[in-house]
Amino acid sequence: MSDALLEGYDTSALTLCSIGSHSALEVAFGARAQGLRNLVVTAKGREKTYTQYYAQRENPPRGCVDETLELDAFTDLLRADVQAELRKRNVIFLANRSFEVYLHQKFSYDEIERGMKVPMFGNRRLLRAEERDEEHNQYSLMQRAGIRHPLQYRSPEDIDRLVMVKAPHAKVSFERAFFLVSSPQEYRDVSQRLIREGMLTEDGLANAIIEEYALGPSVNLNFFYSPVLGELELSGTDTRRQTNLEGFRNVPPSALEALRSVPMRLEEAGHIATTLTESTLEKAFEMGERFVKVAREVNPPGVIGPFALQCIIVAGPPKEFVCYDVSLRIPGSPGTRYTPYSAYRWGRDVSVGERIAMEIVFARGAGRLESVLT
Repeated sequence: MSDALLEGYDTSALTLCSIGSHSALEVAFGARAQGLRNLVVTAKGREKTYTQYYAQRENPPRGCVDETLELDAFTDLLRADVQAELRKRNVIFLANRSFEVYLHQKFSYDEIERGMKVPMFGNRRLLRAEERDEEHNQYSLMQRAGIRHPLQYRSPEDIDRLVMVKAPHAKVSFERAFFLVSSPQEYRDVSQRLIREGMLTEDGLANAIIEEYALGPSVNLNFFYSPVLGELELSGTDTRRQTNLEGFRNVPPSALEALRSVPMRLEEAGHIATTLTESTLEKAFEMGERFVKVAREVNPPGVIGPFALQCIIVAGPPKEFVCYDVSLRIPGSPGTRYTPYSAYRWGRDVSVGERIAMEIVFARGAGRLESVLT
């Protein structure tokens, strides 16, 4: 980290900041739990959660959001005056998925990395690895780390088993359209129907990812790598609830035929806590350790803080993790504290937001803030 990033900062009065979406409340809660200030950057029309319902108040003490900064749009975050205001408030910025999604609609990752003049917790240069078209993307990292991921198909003509097709949604730019098929002909039939219905475009379909559909329960392994301690820990585990997949799961078999023409949607609706059998924990940690090592080699300083390997556990023997997605920033689920793994480590439940704040406090106390910021 360049020393200039903290130039003029009062490190005794640091403010942890994120944009008002995805996991901002988790960040705000965690900052307060560790004696740091917090700031949520909101977009006009999306501020009430932070300015009203969870704003910090006294008599009696309640809420967790200290301050908000309202912008017309999240993309205004890179304006020079906004960046100057954040620096004036001693902000350490924490990227969440919404930060990537909204800013990347207007800016390249190069522009985002250069435009953020405030220090960021974590490795800002790793955010782009979530995109499939980047050179050192998540698939490249998983391959180097020896992490099993779904088999990918270069052409729909190669489809020889049940596959999931992931293409950009035609109407919602930050969402993807998903559909399941098991043959080249079924691919053509379903994709053309979705194009007619306005969910897909021909261009989007041309850039779609086709990968085998792994059968098994899903689990997000939410890890935290501490540069201060030099250790990997498991913050918690969760699984997603998604529309309209949840509805399909609850339909009796006798009614499934009536839904054949209904496209499956996997929009995020929430998360619920889940746990692992203890016999699989070591395998999970081994995957996490290999990923941290490879990320450090490919893009120094590598992983800092939270990341997630989003997996399916496929049947054995032995059972095995298949990682279908990697998140290189704070996970979207605050429910990870309700799994036991952070308490096994720290003696109490520690949410991921508080663990981030803890790392900043640890680093400041050790005179090593530069080891957790970029």
